[in-house]
Amino acid sequence: MAQAAEAARTVIMTVDDDPGVSRAVARDLRRRYGASYRIVRAESGESALQALRELKLRGDLVAVILADYRMPQMNGIEFLEQALDVYPGARRVLLTAYADTNAAIDAINVVDLDHYLLKPWDPPEEKLYPVLDDLLEAWRRSDHRPVPSTKVVGHRWSARSADVREFLARNQVPYRWYSADEPEGRRLLAAAGADGQRLPLVVTPDGAPLVEPEAPELAARVGLATTPTADFYDLVVIGGGPAGLGAAVYGASEGLRTVLVERSATGGQAGQSSRIENYLGFPDGVSGAQLTDRARRQAAKFGAEMLTTREVTGLEVNGAARVVRFSDGSAVAAHSVILATGVSYRQLPAPGCADLTGCGVFYGSALTEAAACEGHDVYIVGGANSAGQAAMHLARGAKSVTLLVRGASLSASMSHYLIQQIEQAPNISVRCGTVVEAAHGSDHLERLTLRDVATGDTEQVDAQWLFVFIGAAPLTDWLDGTVVRDGRGFILAGPDLTPDGRPPAGWELDRPPYHLETSVPGVFVAGDARAESAKRVASAVGEGAMAVMLVHRYLEQS
Repeated sequence: MAQAAEAARTVIMTVDDDPGVSRAVARDLRRRYGASYRIVRAESGESALQALRELKLRGDLVAVILADYRMPQMNGIEFLEQALDVYPGARRVLLTAYADTNAAIDAINVVDLDHYLLKPWDPPEEKLYPVLDDLLEAWRRSDHRPVPSTKVVGHRWSARSADVREFLARNQVPYRWYSADEPEGRRLLAAAGADGQRLPLVVTPDGAPLVEPEAPELAARVGLATTPTADFYDLVVIGGGPAGLGAAVYGASEGLRTVLVERSATGGQAGQSSRIENYLGFPDGVSGAQLTDRARRQAAKFGAEMLTTREVTGLEVNGAARVVRFSDGSAVAAHSVILATGVSYRQLPAPGCADLTGCGVFYGSALTEAAACEGHDVYIVGGANSAGQAAMHLARGAKSVTLLVRGASLSASMSHYLIQQIEQAPNISVRCGTVVEAAHGSDHLERLTLRDVATGDTEQVDAQWLFVFIGAAPLTDWLDGTVVRDGRGFILAGPDLTPDGRPPAGWELDRPPYHLETSVPGVFVAGDARAESAKRVASAVGEGAMAVMLVHRYLEQS
């Protein structure tokens, strides 16, 4: 009886200034939840706040609030920020158009946004109800108390602060950012007994202060898994990009005891993409973070373990076991291994860039830093898809975006759809045949020296933001002497190991290596780390799934 009474007083609120949209949202909510919850709708932020205050006085509960972003006088973010003071435990959803997804991402830090939904949400059975079901369940589990979040106090031009924000964002850990120069930031520093000389300060949900935490400590304190639960598995997947996540999903779903090991954050370079528009099944595009989050939850649903901040330093063959060694001296063993280590962005060799990394010079950090670039002139180095996607994302708020491309055109390395979008963007310009000669600044980037590769002429431009996407190098040095690689460090597999029809040196089996199998039997490679791979998200996911099929074949014949 008590639960029934509580449900009768529990509210789901929807706020939209468009009466037609407001009625449509309320209609869909009543159809699914009307029997258990009161559906309250408002057509402005002010009227919604008044309704919330009245509900509070009556002792009613509010489980979920859905607010439209584009409302006059008070937009959805401003409304949700004030609604937090009245019902801090309510789950918060922002309704946005595609053009406003940047605002939704920014709202994650401003109002602890739980989710954002793109309009239209039809069919609600696929796009609205699953989200609301999860949020209502989370609200019930929280006992209606405010959900504690991680707090980060740092400085705008602190490289370590940028690293921590990037780490938390890419691992989908909710956090709130406070500048050390602002009153709330100073209050948190004082409460932690910190003087602000060492930043960032991270305050975990349980109130523990961490000063300049390293990634493993931070991961453990914010609830990320860092230690395997077993010593032996059927499959160890090394790397959490699209290939690794694909392998984890298929491995675990097909009954293999699977653990995925990632040194930083799942998603890889694709996880940092602001928009992927050519991935099968997403005609409106999908952000790398969304795709990564779905894949991670899918792998976890099937029982795959996922470890973060674990750096792999060695691979050994011990009879039928494949032993993976970590930098802290520990190890985990398995029947098989899939190498999905991906690649890392190459560093810009220009003088000054190394000293200013994280202080105006960033590698693949367009999503995390986009809000701070609003109204500024931004420079991007690179001519491939990752650079183009970053340009389109940053152009939404930046005054101007300039792509610096060493080659003669974008067509050699960028997808046609992105080139068309860039050509149509009024605040994006492309400078081909141009490279960064030097970066200048004291505590942050202030100027760039640009050089024309054809004439050698140089010029200086004012710049506070430089994002670098200049190709990638494989993360395979730790495999030296274990598996065969090409001259650039990419892993050879399958037919590439037997160009003359003879097996690779040390191969003891009476069959040739399987298609994605390396020079070590039972060790496979998938994704960008493989020599001559396609360097696309879809192909990486496909190779991860194919590698699992070959793992099964290997295990059956072992």
